[in-house]
Order: sequence, then structure tokens, then C-alpha cells
Amino acid sequence: MGHSTGGLLTELLLDRGLGAAGVTLSPAPVKGVLRVPPDLLRTVWPALRNPASRKGTVPMTPEQFHYHFTNTMNDEDAEAAYTRYYVPAPGRVVFQAAFANLNPRAVTKVDFHKDDRPPLLVMGNDQDHTIPASVSREAAKRLGKSKAVVVYKEFAGRPHFTAGAPGWEAVADYALDWANRRVAAPAGTAETTRA
Repeated sequence: MGHSTGGLLTELLLDRGLGAAGVTLSPAPVKGVLRVPPDLLRTVWPALRNPASRKGTVPMTPEQFHYHFTNTMNDEDAEAAYTRYYVPAPGRVVFQAAFANLNPRAVTKVDFHKDDRPPLLVMGNDQDHTIPASVSREAAKRLGKSKAVVVYKEFAGRPHFTAGAPGWEAVADYALDWANRRVAAPAGTAETTRA
């Protein structure tokens, strides 16, 4: 299971045939996911505007963290989350993902037609400002071009900081239940749901 960049890594691992099933939550886009909504651009712009950050880290202010991660939480809870969980992003990863569609040898490339990929659940959040739900939906659609099991589930009222925002337990329970049921799922199963 992976969230954001961890979701991208989960998709890469499954593409390489590793794992019995995978769950991604608001995954950063793999090469070939073309949707770039304004919120996603706003997320990566602080890194991209300064090429020197490619070899360093990309800092985020408490206000930026609140907008991108904890936008459905009150100011006090958002500040507490920033204080406890914030870590600057590695610039190299941001650049690799941002320019993947322009790089023929992108490290984020997967085979959208790989029929023997382990089952994958892609989860999106309709209030996510970092990886908007439209990006997660497109990832599921493109990965679903194969006969492999690819399921999309969207959660209402959830921000990017799903694991720390109130109600995270329901998301975790859904993911765990899905993974437990799908470990031995037959190829070709498809479903799309919205919470």
C-alpha cells in the first residue's frame, strides 16, 4: 500500500510483478497519466521554479501544507499535523514525476497493457489538492487497459492527508478489506465505486 509518491512506487512494484495485490491512495502519476489540473501544478511549482532544488529538498510552509494536505481540517488540527508530520520533499522525485511524460526513459514508466499485473485498488479523494481525484481516476483508467484487476474508489470529503484526517479508519478498513478479498482475484474483474 502506498500514498502519493508511495502510491506511484506501489504501481511500479506491481508492474514488475512484485506483490500479491496493491492499494494506492492518491498516487503520484506514472508516465502516461496526462491530466495536470491547476492544483497539481500548484503543488509542484515551488520545486520546478528553482532547478537547484532538484538535488535538494523542497520546503513547504504551514500555509502551503494546510492548502495541499489538510485543507478539510481546522487551523488548529492542521498546524498540529504540520508540526508532527511535515518533512520536506526530495526534489529529485518531484522532478522525475513532473517531467516523466517528456522523458523516453522515465523511471515512472509502467506497461498499461500488462495482463498479469497483481490486483490494484486506486483510491482518490474529492477534496485532495495535491493529487486531485481526476488524476487518480485517470491512473486507474489507464492501468485498467489490461486484463489485470484494477479498481477505482473515490472518497468524499477527504484531503490528501487521508491517513491523519478524521475518519481515516474507514479508508484503512476499506483498503484492507479490498486487499484481503482480492489477493487471489481472477483477471478481468472491474468495478468503480464512490463513497
